[in-house]
Amino acid sequence: MKQALAGIDFAPVIPLWLLATLAALALLALLPGLLRVVRNSAGAATWAPAPGIWLRALAFAALVLALANPRLVEETRETRPDIALLVVDRSDSAVLGPREAQITAAREQIEARARRLPELELRTVEVPEGGNQGTRLFSAMERALADIPRARLAGVVALTDGQVHDVPAAPALDAPFHLLLPGRPGEVDRRIRVVEAPGFGIVGRPVELRVVVEDQGAPPGGAARLTIRRDGQPPRVESVPVGREHRIAVPIERGGPTVVEITAETRPGEVSDLNNRAVVSINGVRDRLRVLLVSGEPHAGQRTWRRLLKADPNVDLVHFTILRPPEKDDLTPLHELALIAFPVRELFQVKLREFDLIVFDRFANRGLLPPVYLRNIADYVRGGGALLMSVGPEFAGPTSLASTPLGQILPARPPTGAGAAQAALLEQPFRPMVTETGARHPVTEGLPGANVLGPALADATWGRWYRAMRADARAGSTVMEGPNGTPLMVLDRVGEGRVALMLSDHIWLWSRGHDGGGPQQELLRRIAHWTMKEPELEEEDLTARIDQGHLTVVRRSLEAGPPPEITITAPDGTITRQQAEPRGGGRAVVEMPAIRAGVWQAADGRRTAFAAAEAPNPMEVADLRAEESRLRPLAEATGGAVRWLGTEAQPLVPELRRVALGRDQHGGASPGPGWIGLRRNADHTVTGITALPLLPPWLALPLVLGLALLAWRREGR
Repeated sequence: MKQALAGIDFAPVIPLWLLATLAALALLALLPGLLRVVRNSAGAATWAPAPGIWLRALAFAALVLALANPRLVEETRETRPDIALLVVDRSDSAVLGPREAQITAAREQIEARARRLPELELRTVEVPEGGNQGTRLFSAMERALADIPRARLAGVVALTDGQVHDVPAAPALDAPFHLLLPGRPGEVDRRIRVVEAPGFGIVGRPVELRVVVEDQGAPPGGAARLTIRRDGQPPRVESVPVGREHRIAVPIERGGPTVVEITAETRPGEVSDLNNRAVVSINGVRDRLRVLLVSGEPHAGQRTWRRLLKADPNVDLVHFTILRPPEKDDLTPLHELALIAFPVRELFQVKLREFDLIVFDRFANRGLLPPVYLRNIADYVRGGGALLMSVGPEFAGPTSLASTPLGQILPARPPTGAGAAQAALLEQPFRPMVTETGARHPVTEGLPGANVLGPALADATWGRWYRAMRADARAGSTVMEGPNGTPLMVLDRVGEGRVALMLSDHIWLWSRGHDGGGPQQELLRRIAHWTMKEPELEEEDLTARIDQGHLTVVRRSLEAGPPPEITITAPDGTITRQQAEPRGGGRAVVEMPAIRAGVWQAADGRRTAFAAAEAPNPMEVADLRAEESRLRPLAEATGGAVRWLGTEAQPLVPELRRVALGRDQHGGASPGPGWIGLRRNADHTVTGITALPLLPPWLALPLVLGLALLAWRREGR
């Protein structure tokens, strides 16, 4: 819109200081004539200005005015429309329940009314979900204001629930800020807050969670029922006082994650039960593992197991080496022996179940362990213990542990009968090979340089061994093979426990790099940790985890064939069935988004896994009430209004008005919506200027000379 404005200004032809000096000199020249005093015949003094003094003054004034150069100036202006900013909150709490519809309807009304106001441009900016940082309303507003000249800013209107987490201490805003909130004041919200939750727990020991049930916006006091569910087991219900800390004991029964879901009952009239649930994932770890290593007949690789287990900081190792068997009796007095007696009863009866793993390295049964103790070891394994045996020539013949009660739990047996010891011993060069089952088993899957059964021997990278024991595998999984396809390493589950049997004592050759060596340390570590039931080495398992809103379900199995369908249950009960995608190594994977907070469940028909999804924006769901206290100080400081839109389908949206600077920015009283003002700035751009001199030189010169001549003639009379 164009406007023309006229006015008078001055464009002096000489500097202002010189013009002021000239005016002062003219005044001094006039003072004697103005202050002239005359006396009459009686001697009385009277004031009588000199004749022609006023004409002289007019001449000086005309001269000064001519030098000041007065002009009649006419400007052509183009006014620029003011800009108002509409900030629309689209975070999780702002779109909760009916709020989304109210905010959307209010936005449409404001945009429609702004279009009817002259010289006003309305810009709309949406505040997206802010992730872990909550609602970043001011960050979005400041980005939008960076493109708006402050001289044209008419005001800011914010459609939000008031749950804003980036309110600056001193907002730099020189225009009215109006706050429009969905709903009505006085809302109530119940939430459960986790005060302390350990990330790890020792298997076999309970951990303690500390939680508080809070009723926000309600008087303190009362009680609430708390439902606690662990790994999908039947829930237990406890009554807890509202507003006071409550402690929950959670037993850690296995390694790996334990998922605990805690739910507070819904309070009547509360905004939402979205934050009535808390999910905690506790990773179960074993305390320092206690391992009993019994070394029998001395051999070149005797220290292999000891070095491996001593190098693990999580292992407490008890090691005995049998250097003096019972038949070696030379009547040497006991006080002269440097060796100690083998504490058979203490180890294999009194403290047997204190060990997590028992390792026999080339141990022969020469009467040192009576059958009752060997039966104790077998029962220990069936009850959940672990046994690992590395055998050599002693495994065949009458001293073999396979011929004792321990043989009932071994997954392979040596030949029996006449000449069995010679028939069981295989002494020839060979390269250990990973079987097809071993390629799927986590103990041998993906070992560096693995020689999976099938490729030509020329392609092998592992070093050769030279001795193995022939045995018939009768149970478990044969994961490695030796010469002529004989079992080399067999793993088996017995009752609740596990047994690993290595049918060679030449793995020590790898540690010395013989013939290229091999992954000796990694293989032995995996064997030991598999027997001790480390979760990451489970060969038949189903696991689920959630990372950044993404659910990954991994199924491991030794079974060949297509993977089964995975049934996934979301926290709200929604069931999804997806076919797992084979990924090699006995793994099949399902991936899908998991945005909703709570416990997700995955099942393959035999096993069930749980994963905890925390709230994607914990700050956003901490308080779900529409609340004005955070933004009211800014609205009051800038002269803006705070209005509630109500709970009706049609929100109570205030009228928009243009107001001048210095006037009230809002008006109206409850229960009506009233009105909110947008400042009229009258910002403009000058598009043209015309100037007309009022005392041009051709007029000023005769005027000054004429007045001077008249003054001279008048004074000369």
